[in-house]
Amino acid sequence: MQLSSDPQGGVLSRAGDAASLGRLRQRVEDHADALVAAFYDALLADEEARSFLHHSVVQERLSPSLRRWLVDLFAPGADLAGAAFAARQQKIGEVHARIKIPMHLVMAGAAVLKGRLADALASDPAAFDLLRLAGERIDHALRLMSQSYEKGASNRARLDEAYRLFSLDQDIHFERESQRAGLMEWSQKTLFRILASGGVEGAGALSASPFGLWIRHRADFLFDGSPHLTRLNAAMERIDAELLPRFTPGAASSDLAGPLEALEAAVDEVAFLLNEMFQGLAGMEGGRDPLTRALNRRFLSSILSREIGFANANHTPLSVLLLDVDHFKRINDTHGHPIGDEVLRQVAEAVTENVRPSDFVFRYGGEEFLIVLVETSLRQAATIAERMRQALATKAITASGLEPFHVTVSIGAAEHGGHPDENYLVKEADDALYRAKQNGRNRVEIA
Repeated sequence: MQLSSDPQGGVLSRAGDAASLGRLRQRVEDHADALVAAFYDALLADEEARSFLHHSVVQERLSPSLRRWLVDLFAPGADLAGAAFAARQQKIGEVHARIKIPMHLVMAGAAVLKGRLADALASDPAAFDLLRLAGERIDHALRLMSQSYEKGASNRARLDEAYRLFSLDQDIHFERESQRAGLMEWSQKTLFRILASGGVEGAGALSASPFGLWIRHRADFLFDGSPHLTRLNAAMERIDAELLPRFTPGAASSDLAGPLEALEAAVDEVAFLLNEMFQGLAGMEGGRDPLTRALNRRFLSSILSREIGFANANHTPLSVLLLDVDHFKRINDTHGHPIGDEVLRQVAEAVTENVRPSDFVFRYGGEEFLIVLVETSLRQAATIAERMRQALATKAITASGLEPFHVTVSIGAAEHGGHPDENYLVKEADDALYRAKQNGRNRVEIA
């Protein structure tokens, strides 16, 4: 057996000769499907792991990747001390950090792999040596993964905290007044329905209102850990589940007094808690693109990861749009960069006007914008994208010294399908955008 140096400072004392590795790899290939199944069966049996994985994702994406990793790990030509091997393991660790799979769950799965591999090698005369060789290779790969995982998790935590502390819209005062107005609008509409008919048909639940969407998808980040937010969510749930069902069409006026008083008190409590949360918010950090006022791309990973987690946990749809200004280079080359900047500002304004307060608009690249549409199916996203495209195509762009002119945009739309890595969803939207540009621009394509 040849020795191989370990970049961590140790030594892989039995890196393995070609014959031993060949035998080990053959056994792994023969039992690969069973090994992979055992690994994910163990993880899916764990309650914590189930929040990160589900069966369709495992079968369609993760299981084939693990199978390839296992087979390649025992390739006779694999250089465990080489840069390529290290880079691949570190990349896997980065993905685990990005999708927030705890490293201890990966370690638990690796222990299952070792146990099943021991069973597969039990009849081999050299079982002890082969199992030790397998353990060294698996452990070495896990060490490399752990290093990049820790770095990625640390970066993620810093970004999450930065986003929690940054102003979501123009300023805190404006945001507070906007959400208070949204709550009062729902309250007045609901009270009008009750007084007109005794019931609440057509008014809708508070959690489904624009205010409710903002609470779920914005406030949870902004007021992370606030006890007031916990109480506010409980009050909203009580309104929807307990108080609203008390109103039925045709109820006598004398029967409405008590339920109305309880509903008004609950809405007042929500308004009070909202105000308390804003009062306690301080030290905000700027997080917007200075040109377009769209969200800074550095918050994309934190926000999209959270929204994917929310979609998976609550079985709600989630879609993204990737929008590109057509022939933008030509605008810069013809009229200069100041005019190009003005185009981007006005495009960003039009995009923002066509989404809800609960959605997220990012400056993704030079002339690209990424829009996260919460609780939105692909069909709905395509409709929004088409409305956005038409609005921009008909919008007169005004810039100093020029006659009003028009620009068009190409848009790619994609829906979250269960994959836990946000990069996968963005890539699907990017692929759809590429097709839109290839097919003539000024169009919407869906993934």
